Amino acid sequence: MTIDSLANTAAYPVSASSAEWWRGAVIYQVYPRSYADSNDDGVGDLRGVAARLEHIASLGVQAIWLSPFFASPMKDFGYDVSDYRDVDPIFGTLADFDVLIEKAHRLGVKIIIDLVFSHTSDEHAWFAQSRESRDNPYTDWYVWADAKPDGSPPSNWQSVFGGPAWTWDARRGQYYMHNFLASQPQLNLHNPKVQEALLDITRFWLERGVDGFRFDAINFSMHDPALRDNPPLPPGGKRTRPFDFQDKVFNQGHPDIPQFLSRLRALTDQYEGRFSVAEIGGDRADEEMKLFTAGEDRLNSAYSFLYLYADELKDELVRFGATSWPGHEGEGWPSWTFSNHDAPRAVSRWARGRDRKAFAEMGLLLLMTLRGNVFVYQGEELGLPQAHVPFERLVDPEAIANWPQTLGRDGARTPMPWTAGAVNAGFSTVEPWLPVDPEHLPLAVDAQEADPASTLHVARRLIGLRAKWPALRTGGMHLVDTNTPLLVFERGEGEAAMLCVFNIGFEAVAWDLPEGWAVVDSVNLGAPGSVPPLGGLLAKRGAA
Repeated sequence: MTIDSLANTAAYPVSASSAEWWRGAVIYQVYPRSYADSNDDGVGDLRGVAARLEHIASLGVQAIWLSPFFASPMKDFGYDVSDYRDVDPIFGTLADFDVLIEKAHRLGVKIIIDLVFSHTSDEHAWFAQSRESRDNPYTDWYVWADAKPDGSPPSNWQSVFGGPAWTWDARRGQYYMHNFLASQPQLNLHNPKVQEALLDITRFWLERGVDGFRFDAINFSMHDPALRDNPPLPPGGKRTRPFDFQDKVFNQGHPDIPQFLSRLRALTDQYEGRFSVAEIGGDRADEEMKLFTAGEDRLNSAYSFLYLYADELKDELVRFGATSWPGHEGEGWPSWTFSNHDAPRAVSRWARGRDRKAFAEMGLLLLMTLRGNVFVYQGEELGLPQAHVPFERLVDPEAIANWPQTLGRDGARTPMPWTAGAVNAGFSTVEPWLPVDPEHLPLAVDAQEADPASTLHVARRLIGLRAKWPALRTGGMHLVDTNTPLLVFERGEGEAAMLCVFNIGFEAVAWDLPEGWAVVDSVNLGAPGSVPPLGGLLAKRGAA
């Protein structure tokens, strides 16, 4: 092989200053409902997270992303916010949040929170006033429109969760828009007053000490004011919901969104070292990721869905991600993840009959070697597979509506297993809001702590690679053609470069490390001369 046969150009050099602690960071996602239950009501809470912060800090991550904990009727489990400035009682209090953030900072871990700015709950005070009449101070804080002459909705837009993106409200005699549940009315971010209110909310949490924000579904935050119909997509592809039939050009991705993001960035830049990342899914995700992070006046990063719904891990996926973000001047910074609270766990999607422990560890090594920030979802450090949740225990509205065509999100949201021999794996003594899968019990934290060869110990070692080798945090990523089925790429430049090699296939591949290189870390390797299935290695020139 020729190490210097690179498939893309060198990355633009970046700074690793303390103000840019986030560049190349490892961020651990916590879904609070399922992490740890401190008051034994079957639902995780902020005190539970605080009690387990030592576990998170021991992983060597730089930050935690907390999924929503705001006041909410929980129709979409916290992504339907009724008060952005308060903690829902099920999760605790603002004082509990203050304790959590103080302890996290003391342990050297930063806190990022989820802000949901495309919609609120229909129980939010803003919406309660907006729906009262057409002439009140909040009348145009949401997206309202008259019916067509035949009484049908104003446009053909469809909601993500199924059915029209419009619901009739008799009080106003109009339809209101919702890209998700009918109980999640769409905010009208074209209204400057709405933008000001959201900036004030952002400032509230900045003043409370948070280190950054993930902006949920931010590409849904503005619509086409002319309410033009979306065109149909060409035939083909998987279509579970009416939403899947349309090319979503008018109900999301409006060209004015970057202007609002620049206002958010200007605000966060007033507080040193704050981080902002956009969640962007959909048919134009790659294009919007770049748009929303371009230059110095938009968000710091964008969170990619490239891997989240992929049925298998393919060489083409990694290559697409690398070539899409080559690191040209003015380009933003990507964030990658293999699992989260909205997608089936990667081990279950990708192992495909192979050893799940071996796959989990190779997946962690691959994730740690990608250029960009990386997000590790709770339980990924344990190698958890997707949990089985029987139909009668499902709570996810999407899963219930589309059963059995989609299994929904519940299987990725079951309680974190802490103690193998305890009731409900140590999460709570009462029945939790979702069941603990018996397959998770032998993978519990206490069982893995006691086993030096466990995935948990491997995860700590692999996460630590980013701190040890700067090339993995901020170096360029160069694809290498080996004329074999192996996935091979370099990170970094010159003598500091790292060679990353993975066999993501099902058969061993004959391969020798090039002269002058030495392995510095590996998973699942056998005898020299070949790389077995699920083998991965990291090498450096002349390293011992």
